[in-house]
Amino acid sequence: MSRRRTDILIIGSGIAGLSLALKASRYADVLLATKKDSVDTATNWAQGGIAAVTAGDDDFRLHLEDTLRVGAGLCRPEAVQLVVESAPARIRELMELGVRFTRHEGELALAREGGHSRARILHHHDHTGQEIESVLLQKARESGRLELLEHHLMIDLLMEPRSRMAFEAGRVPRCFGAYILDVQNDLVEAVEAKAVVLCTGGSGMAYYHTTNPSIATADGVVAAWRAGAVVGNLEFFQFHPTTLYEPDTGSQSRALITEALRGFGAKLRTRTGESFMHLYDERKELAPRDVVARAIDAELKKRGEPYVVLDCTHLSVQRLREEFPYVDQICHQRGIDFTRDPIPVVPAAHYQCGGVVTDLEARTSLPGLFAVGEVAMTGVHGANRLASNSLLEAVVFADRAAESCKKWLREAAPLPEAEEWSAEGTVNQEEWVLVEHNRDEIRKIMWDYVGIVRSTLRLERAQRRMQLLRKEIEDFFRRTRVNGPLVELRNLVVMADLIVQSAISRRESRGLHFMTDYPDLDRKSGPEDTILSRYHSSAPASGRHGPR
Repeated sequence: MSRRRTDILIIGSGIAGLSLALKASRYADVLLATKKDSVDTATNWAQGGIAAVTAGDDDFRLHLEDTLRVGAGLCRPEAVQLVVESAPARIRELMELGVRFTRHEGELALAREGGHSRARILHHHDHTGQEIESVLLQKARESGRLELLEHHLMIDLLMEPRSRMAFEAGRVPRCFGAYILDVQNDLVEAVEAKAVVLCTGGSGMAYYHTTNPSIATADGVVAAWRAGAVVGNLEFFQFHPTTLYEPDTGSQSRALITEALRGFGAKLRTRTGESFMHLYDERKELAPRDVVARAIDAELKKRGEPYVVLDCTHLSVQRLREEFPYVDQICHQRGIDFTRDPIPVVPAAHYQCGGVVTDLEARTSLPGLFAVGEVAMTGVHGANRLASNSLLEAVVFADRAAESCKKWLREAAPLPEAEEWSAEGTVNQEEWVLVEHNRDEIRKIMWDYVGIVRSTLRLERAQRRMQLLRKEIEDFFRRTRVNGPLVELRNLVVMADLIVQSAISRRESRGLHFMTDYPDLDRKSGPEDTILSRYHSSAPASGRHGPR
């Protein structure tokens, strides 16, 4: 096992990780590890844009109210206020770095998306994330105190031992780095760091149908949970209403059809051409994502059809091609002219609204460990995320984390030394077939039983099977030489089990969590977070924590 030391270890190279790395490398040595190529991130796949108040008919209060309303009672108002009011400054920073937002006649072109009362989405055509990722990555490669490690996958966090005396004294163990697998050379490295920041994104690959890239395997949330960090609200998983329907996609990621198209005027219809959103919400196509996804799901089940369509044929052909080149391209590749042909669409797993619980400074419950972006539960999204708030949250909290890490470095004690990693283990090809089967089974169970519409019966069935799979995979992990697919599988099964645990404990329907046997809000208890912790030092092992 090799070793290396740094001031700050950042895991993940999306907007959260790169934004933080650029700022932190001004005052510290930074090592940024990413599991594949640096561009293999959810940020790079983001189409819609980034929400911010920039127009004269908009204000912070409206953006705040829109976010709180969509969050269904579980947003932290102070976190939302922080993000909304910080947005203009963070947008200016992105533009100063070179990010090009689309303009019309010199003015920023602002789109409107579901749940927003105003047009406030800054975007680069329909591939905003790709533009931001490209600019940030170029700047990161030019930074002197920033080292990028590609194809390096986090296995587990390095933690001080949990002694009984420390536990009784209320002392929480410190995080001081991570075991990281050099995937290309099949070597484990211990990276010891004064501060560790998780920017690992989400867990869409826990579901059979997802818009997420293959890297979204819950690495950060699960590593933090195993280390003893508090995680929360994992039952709130957002399903994007409109992804391209392809019958032969299987478990591959689905192509996202941006929400901005509906903001532009596209209409949802049945295969026979009937509009239906007016039956579910007065905002129709501009209702929040949970409402639209459930409406589509209901129509598909009612009619026994595999998809609905998104109709753009009444809109300007020239403007469609100018504003949505990516949608044009992916449709064209599949023989669809979206200016003349309705686009077949279905919902798919898209965004994890819960995560590792942090404060407003991006600090987790473990000293030395921070979290930013989709991996974190900051309180901004609550029970449902407002469209285009995710990139904004990531860049705002990356700025907060840069300041938090700076303070922490001044206070941090000398680094301990990591224990040696055991590289022993065998690889049995026959068993590997079973492991791959387990991956598909996890994802199918989650899609069938823990999806857009849930019930206690479905969740309990999912839980029984998930707990068996979890034991089976953990046993295999302990007996087998560590490798990338196995690390990801181990994370996926734990994340799936945590999602199911969280969903079972919430006996109400709120935001993204809809239960057929509990279809209403729990008005007796009021809005409460679902909190999980492996240990009892920071939070209850399960259950609810603190009314808002």
